[in-house]
Amino acid sequence: MRALVAIWRLGRMLVHVLHGLLIVHLRWSRMAVPARQQMVRWWSAKLLRVLGIALQASGKGRPGPKLLAANHVSWLDIAAMHAVLPEARFVSKAAIRHWPLVGAMVAAVGTLFIERASKRDALRVVHQMAAALQDGETVAVFPEGTTGRGWPLLPLHGNLLQSAISTERPLQPVVLRWHQPGQTYSEAAQFIDQMTLLQSLWRVLTARGLAVSVQVLAPMETAHADRRALAGRLGEVISAELPPPAA
Repeated sequence: MRALVAIWRLGRMLVHVLHGLLIVHLRWSRMAVPARQQMVRWWSAKLLRVLGIALQASGKGRPGPKLLAANHVSWLDIAAMHAVLPEARFVSKAAIRHWPLVGAMVAAVGTLFIERASKRDALRVVHQMAAALQDGETVAVFPEGTTGRGWPLLPLHGNLLQSAISTERPLQPVVLRWHQPGQTYSEAAQFIDQMTLLQSLWRVLTARGLAVSVQVLAPMETAHADRRALAGRLGEVISAELPPPAA
């Protein structure tokens, strides 16, 4: 039975992704920024729905330029955040650019790609982020640098936070929690270890009652901050909103 549900969800997802590709290739260049953001919100929220994922949102993004920083669990984290904060330009690993179907859409919405193993490339991306923030845009990062199990929070890296410090733009924490009935932290949503994208997708497609909570917290000031100290405070703020797993 779960296999039939998964196949139905997969079919709907493929149709939705193809629709997104048509929008990117035929309409995107002619759309104004507000229309693009509205489309990003709609497309991301519908992707979650066709996959059987319930979205729970709380808090609001601060108006104007800001650096969003969230914990990282799933390859669907970007969709979950875009359904709530469609103005965000994400920093993502370069490999995503080459993912089938979705890679083109991820690039179209202004994603900044980074080679995570290269310190030189990190410096390049920090400069790009700072320029975007200076121009009034919102940028989003996952300071853990990789996906985790949801709890506990992995150590946060401060390198990319320097973009907010140097431009004196606020840092706004976002807390993501994927959960299911009986699971404070959903195992189906985790994209960890040596798991492939197809393996993770199948776990999501067959999941029962999968939901994601997107909690937008109060912004933090960054002017004259030390990036390591700022990363430490950010980690404390996010961790305080992550409940311990049920025994």
